[in-house]
Amino acid sequence: MDLLNTLVDKGLRRELPTREEALAVLATPDDELLDVVAAAGKVRRQWFGRRVKLNYLVNLKSGLCPEDCSYCSQRLGSKAEILKYTWLKPDEASKAAAAGVAGGAKRVCLVASGRGPTDRDVDRVSQTIEAIKEQNEGVEVCACLGLLSDGQADRLRSAGADAYNHNLNTSEGTYGDITTTHTYADRVETVHQAQAAGLSACSGLIAGMGESDSDLVDVVFALRELDPDSVPVNFLIPFEGTPLAKEWNLTPQRCLRILAMVRFVCPDVEVRLAGGREVHLRSMQPLALHLVNSIFLGDYLTSEGQAGQTDLDMIADAGFEVEGAGTTTLPGHRADAGGGCGSHSGGCAPCGDGAEAEAAPTEAAADRTARTDLVAVRRRGAGTDLAPNA
Repeated sequence: MDLLNTLVDKGLRRELPTREEALAVLATPDDELLDVVAAAGKVRRQWFGRRVKLNYLVNLKSGLCPEDCSYCSQRLGSKAEILKYTWLKPDEASKAAAAGVAGGAKRVCLVASGRGPTDRDVDRVSQTIEAIKEQNEGVEVCACLGLLSDGQADRLRSAGADAYNHNLNTSEGTYGDITTTHTYADRVETVHQAQAAGLSACSGLIAGMGESDSDLVDVVFALRELDPDSVPVNFLIPFEGTPLAKEWNLTPQRCLRILAMVRFVCPDVEVRLAGGREVHLRSMQPLALHLVNSIFLGDYLTSEGQAGQTDLDMIADAGFEVEGAGTTTLPGHRADAGGGCGSHSGGCAPCGDGAEAEAAPTEAAADRTARTDLVAVRRRGAGTDLAPNA
């Protein structure tokens, strides 16, 4: 296909596709899906070879968030029966992080629900970062604490944080339909603060919230302009008890097209397959490794993922290899430009799902594809007495 040849050439040159080309990727028929995956896979291998970076989430504080993000099980008014607990102590968080590192994770992502941290919260997280780094030499630490106030990014950097995550989640035009307690501009400003402090910026999206193809392209182009080192792609997990519980819009094929589009638009950044992959990609997850170069190992913030060993087996069986601690994730031109180590779920969580065509399907159509059996609330790991999944 001329389209795919053009996109591969542009990806190898780090040239931005046109909006029309990005939209065309999302519109390709299922009969051409393997061609799309193969083309985007060439771009992925050019910049990242066959390496897969493993990341591990530690939910420092779960639930009871004052923000009203419609996708989030921790939101204000959520009826989802998730774990709820206040801040983990630094030694508790370090112990949880160690399980992920032992499982092969190169990066630990420290996440806390809430609008943003107080200065006391930053002190608490700083102590946690120091404890983790003291016990796990060489591990990367990414903080995800919500909207930052002046000076907080610098303090996290001084404490040893390598990166900061704050997702755009959806397009600027539709942001107000998803969240009303803060703005799209607030999120952009927090990413800029992280970058100004020398932190590796991590910012991505959630697909499957009823958005159109144009909305998806808008947010991915906005991310390209924002220039984070890593872009997590989440697929909405429609938790019962949240406003988007009925948004079952994704198919495995749709998810793969979205990932391919992200890779073509952001060819040389760490594209991370994040929340919802087990729910929506299901048995097609190994194909996604040809598009992304990073995944989360084990469980997510409030939902359970597949077993950590299953993740490792999937990577090996697909012919990929886990990225070692001594390997720089980003290609040289990005790392040399000050991208740091280069790297969910937005101010609170890497979680997510995706939409079909220009409008969400009818409720009847969504019900036919709903896989509520695959949505499992996390009951182990951080905040519990049970061993984590890593």
